[in-house]
Amino acid sequence: MQKITNCFTALAFSCTLLLSCGEDAPSGDNATITEEQQAADAQGQSYAVDTTDSRIRFVGHGVGKNHPGTFRISSGSVSVANNQITGGSFIIPISSMDMEEEGDMIDGKLRPHLMSGDFFDAEKFGNAKFEITSVVPYEQNDSDTSIVDGANFRISGNFTLKDVTKNISFPARIDLDGNTLKAKGNFDIDRTQWQMNYRSDKSLGDKFISEKVNIELDLKASKQ
Repeated sequence: MQKITNCFTALAFSCTLLLSCGEDAPSGDNATITEEQQAADAQGQSYAVDTTDSRIRFVGHGVGKNHPGTFRISSGSVSVANNQITGGSFIIPISSMDMEEEGDMIDGKLRPHLMSGDFFDAEKFGNAKFEITSVVPYEQNDSDTSIVDGANFRISGNFTLKDVTKNISFPARIDLDGNTLKAKGNFDIDRTQWQMNYRSDKSLGDKFISEKVNIELDLKASKQ
C-alpha cells in the first residue's frame, strides 16, 4: 500500500511540475541589435509588398504560457538591381494585431493590455516601420547557424517602434524568381530595447514576462 501511495504522490508531483512549466517558448535566431544606421540607397526595379499574403508572427511568453499573434503589413516595397536587394521598407499598423488564441480573456483583457502604454501604446504610436540598411550573403558555419532552412542572406534594417529606432540584423532565406520575391526569417528580439519594460524583472517570479519575443517574418512581393 505504501508503494502505491508513493507512486500516486510521485505522479501528482510530476503532473504539477508539467503544468507549472507550461509550453516551451519558441526560439529563433538571435538578432543582433545596434543603433540606427544609414538606410540603403534603394535602386533598380521596385517590388510591391503583397499586403494580403505577407505577415509578421510574434510570440510573447511568460511563466507557463505563450501568447502568439500576427501583424499585417499595410504597405511597402523592395528594390532589386542585378538580382540583389538594394533597399526597401514596409509599414506595420499596430492595430492590425490579431491574437491566435480565442476567448473573453484574450479579446477583453490581453489584447487591450498589449495595446496599452505598458506595451505598444497603439493610440500614441500607430505604426511600426522596418527600413532596410543592408542585405549581404550569409553562409552557415559551425559557429553561426540559422534556424531558417536554406538561409542565404543576412538582412539588416532600422526597426522603429514607439518612436525608438534600433538596427536589427538576422539571417533570412530570400528567393527571387523573376516577378516574385519571397523572404523568410525567424529570430528573437529584446522588447526592452523599444521601451517595453513591463514585468521584465525576473525577480517577479511567476509574474515575470520574458523580454525575449520571437518573430517570424514571411514577406512576399511582386514586380511593379
